[in-house]
Amino acid sequence: MKLIIKAAIQIQKPVETVFEGIVNPEKMTQYFIAESTGRLEEGKEIIWKWPEFPDYGCPVNNIKLVHNRSVSFVWDNDTTVEIDLEEQADKSVVVRLSEGEKEVNEAGLKWYGGNSEGWANFLASMKAYLEYGINLRTGAFEFMRKKQ
Repeated sequence: MKLIIKAAIQIQKPVETVFEGIVNPEKMTQYFIAESTGRLEEGKEIIWKWPEFPDYGCPVNNIKLVHNRSVSFVWDNDTTVEIDLEEQADKSVVVRLSEGEKEVNEAGLKWYGGNSEGWANFLASMKAYLEYGINLRTGAFEFMRKKQ
């Protein structure tokens, strides 16, 4: 048995808007990351940084895109993230995300708890930004910065 994270949310925006919200760093910095070295594109490696962890850069590579349908990548050197976009009849989009997989052990359980929380936050923050222009991360994780 392996640990796999799964999360989903429905966003009331066209699939083109949701896809661009994931691959475009100008959009992602409004709800998820502080900075990126580039747009998600096949064949590239980029680095993401978060406001609460300014000294940590996470490599994102092995990027695969199916325009307006899916995004996948390997991040932090060994974990695959897959994001699938399912356009609905009302033109909203169900975003389904999975990340994995890890062994069922202490390190795997720590990863599972932290990243499950992170991906739920990612989806809620993306919805708030794309639907309402609100950045839920602003000031939300200042307490984590003080721990460093």
